[in-house]
Amino acid sequence: MTKVAVWAKIPAAPGKRDDLAAALGNALETAKAEAGTVYYILHNDPNDADALFMYEMYESQDALNAHMGSEAFKALGPAITPFLGGRPELHFVNPIGGKGA
Repeated sequence: MTKVAVWAKIPAAPGKRDDLAAALGNALETAKAEAGTVYYILHNDPNDADALFMYEMYESQDALNAHMGSEAFKALGPAITPFLGGRPELHFVNPIGGKGA
C-alpha cells in the first residue's frame, strides 16, 4: 500500500496560537491510538506567531479516510473554530523515500 501524508498550515486568529494549539491537544492524543496513523505532529512557526503546521502520515488512503471519518475528527472543527484565523491550507502528498517513509 502507498502511504499518504498531509501537510497543513493552520492559521490562528491574532494572538490565539496557543489557544489553537491547546484545542488541537485532544486530536493529538486521539491520533496516538488510531490504527494506520504513522505521524500526527503539531508544529509552531518561529517566524509567524499566528500559524501552526501539522504533519500527518498514514499507512494508506483507507487509514486517512478512517481518521477523517472518526468522531474525534468530527468534533475537531467546533473545538478549533473559535481560534482560527482563516481556513486551514491542506496539501495531500505521497512520501517517496527517506527516514520514516
